[in-house]
Amino acid sequence: MAAVVLAATRLLRGSGSWGCSRLRFGPPAYRRFSSGGAYPNIPLSSPLPGVPKPVFATVDGQEKFETKVTTLDNGLRVASQNKFGQFCTVGILINSGSRYEAKYLSGIAHFLEKLAFSSTARFDSKDEILLTLEKHGGICDCQTSRDTTMYAVSADSKGLDTVVALLADVVLQPRLTDEEVEMTRMAVQFELEDLNLRPDPEPLLTEMIHEAAYRENTVGLHRFCPTENVAKINREVLHSYLRNYYTPDRMVLAGVGVEHEHLVDCARKYLLGVQPAWGSAEAVDIDRSVAQYTGGIAKLERDMSNVSLGPTPIPELTHIMVGLESCSFLLCPPSLQEEDFIPFAVLNMMMGGGGSFSAGGPGKGMFSRLYLNVLNRHHWMYNATSYHHSYEDTGLLCIHASADPRQVREMVEIITKEFILMGGTVDTVELERAKTQLTSMLMMNLESRPVIFEDVGRQVLATRSRKLPHELCTLIRNVKPEDVKRVASKMLRGKPAVAALGDLTDLPTYEHIQTALSSKDGRLPRTYRLFR
Repeated sequence: MAAVVLAATRLLRGSGSWGCSRLRFGPPAYRRFSSGGAYPNIPLSSPLPGVPKPVFATVDGQEKFETKVTTLDNGLRVASQNKFGQFCTVGILINSGSRYEAKYLSGIAHFLEKLAFSSTARFDSKDEILLTLEKHGGICDCQTSRDTTMYAVSADSKGLDTVVALLADVVLQPRLTDEEVEMTRMAVQFELEDLNLRPDPEPLLTEMIHEAAYRENTVGLHRFCPTENVAKINREVLHSYLRNYYTPDRMVLAGVGVEHEHLVDCARKYLLGVQPAWGSAEAVDIDRSVAQYTGGIAKLERDMSNVSLGPTPIPELTHIMVGLESCSFLLCPPSLQEEDFIPFAVLNMMMGGGGSFSAGGPGKGMFSRLYLNVLNRHHWMYNATSYHHSYEDTGLLCIHASADPRQVREMVEIITKEFILMGGTVDTVELERAKTQLTSMLMMNLESRPVIFEDVGRQVLATRSRKLPHELCTLIRNVKPEDVKRVASKMLRGKPAVAALGDLTDLPTYEHIQTALSSKDGRLPRTYRLFR
């Protein structure tokens, strides 16, 4: 036993005959591909001998960062942003959406979104359009909001001429056949049914909060087609709307990852002097209404006890969203809201910036007010998130929360208290963290080519120019505590907008919610009941 232990000891120490036999092989040869093995005496700060000197891409001056804008003779604007890479994103953005449907059947923008990239004068079907894009590795999409319609294509930059020609045909020469309109009716009807059945109440609440905040005007009009209008919208109705709002002076052709002069040449070739499918009559009935914030309440009583679609039941919840009018997104002079928008964006980030419980993304961390003051203290609240909806002439800041129907009153009071706290003292550490998170989120989002495209298109469509990221970062850094307090106090002077969905038996009255937001502590007025 002792001999075994002695042999094992020598083996571990590398002594005796094992050590001698190891030395016979001499020093180990350097491995060719080991890190630093082939060049043992060269520090990491020095270049390796025999390796070609790398050539890096350079930027010649600030102009390479700028967004170039050219206006054609027909009023159409062409905007581009340089970006390295094989692929590009190009699209047409139009001042068109549900806010312009006051004199039309509500739901036209919803129909146009579903009809996008269907048959045109040059393409017999949507399949033919997709096959054309596939030759250039391309994909297409159309999205409508309350104030903007966006047709976009991402494809290889070498196919820019084909892409712009296709976009011009899709926007200006759609056939809108009876078969396509009928298929769109079915798609819209299905989406409306899905909206009312889905467990996630956010899209429906967003629709309701806009309806309450801007009663029967502009962005308060229905974004989704009302059920009673699905059967009424036809080719003639669509053409009457397109004739007024799909005009060149209301469009921007935006591109990211393309040469500006090449994009301008394509625009002149395919978008200048083109006869649209609905005729060349001048627009005579343009709605230029400015959004009028009214405040108010929208309620929808609904049984939420059996909305679960899976084996795990979802508890019955009542959903409340409370909003206040905020700032528009216009940032360029002579906009009068420039001094308010950036401080408000920082305030929104302090609240949660779109979601209160998400440590994985900037602006949505566990240091937000809605997590620290709400979810961290009230275990019975299932959700607490903040959202901001911004348009060129108004904005809306909302807090959405969910809880058991028996605790609706407590939930509403917690929301009103958070709104009141916005106008209070701003902690310096909290402010600096929010500014850093906002800058981080801005720069992270602008790494994506489609996001840059949408940013370029929307800014040029609204202001005819674009503020660059480094300009926005400078404005963010300059925000002071008094700026945040100023915009919060201004917001709290307005009337609230309230949307409520579910069992609303214990929902406080709108007057009580308004009183709470006008008080110093955000408390609801006490109510006394003779019978329980």
